[in-house]
Amino acid sequence: MHNHELTYDQASGLRRMKQQMVKVIAVTGGKGGVGKTNVTLNLAMAMAQMGKKVLVLDADLGLANCDVMLGLRVERNLSHVLSGEAELDDILVTGPFGIKIVPATSGTQSMTELSPAEHAGLIRAFSELKTAFDVLLVDTAAGISDMVLSFSRASQDVLVVVCDEPSSITDAYALMKILSREHAVQKFKIVANMVRSLREGQELFAKLSRVTDRFLDVTLELVATIPFDENVRKAARKQKAFVDAFPKTPASLAVKTLATRAVQWPVPPSASGHLEFFLEQLVHAQTEARGLA
Repeated sequence: MHNHELTYDQASGLRRMKQQMVKVIAVTGGKGGVGKTNVTLNLAMAMAQMGKKVLVLDADLGLANCDVMLGLRVERNLSHVLSGEAELDDILVTGPFGIKIVPATSGTQSMTELSPAEHAGLIRAFSELKTAFDVLLVDTAAGISDMVLSFSRASQDVLVVVCDEPSSITDAYALMKILSREHAVQKFKIVANMVRSLREGQELFAKLSRVTDRFLDVTLELVATIPFDENVRKAARKQKAFVDAFPKTPASLAVKTLATRAVQWPVPPSASGHLEFFLEQLVHAQTEARGLA
């Protein structure tokens, strides 16, 4: 059986699964340094505080950020699932407020280097997940790889984290250009991070909008302005999330406001509101990226 047939079989098998309504949000950015993982983890905890069952997938497999940032002990990671040594449920790590994290493979292999058979294994692992959850937050890798594009395209909502630096704006634009022109993603939710004021956040959004309005057929929405906040760094030194260490600090309040909004974003009632649709989209995006579709 060819690899792409194997992948297709995985996809068709997913249609027979018990349907599970899940809100799938990809958190992206251009290059590193915009605070993407920090936004993901704190948003996850803020949603969990609202009673949502949240799963975080650390898709930046080369870095294994999420567990390191929180000082969590990880016995096994996604590589053990892909090799068949463990099921996805077995490797989930519980973080603050009950969030569950899928630990990435901390090592040399990145998600982009997985073989089609391993991708199929990843999809199967998610389709067999027994733990129920309401929200899947995908912390994508920095930069623009096939995997970032696949996860973003398959998600219902794409959050793009930007900060007020020319390289961040350029990277965010490049990502949205590829997703809109080649992967039919038309709507992006912008998070202005580490800004000095609400006005600076709005100006940053305006800068980005001016470029996208001129060259791309996309809709942008400013969904959060997270202020620069010394307590973010202090929390990181304690290996804690800032919403946990400093719940009343300005950055925490901004993320909680974002969480309140995010839980109200509609989950499509059609197939795209289901976990298996997300997985099928992921398979399709991967096979297309490899020129197999």
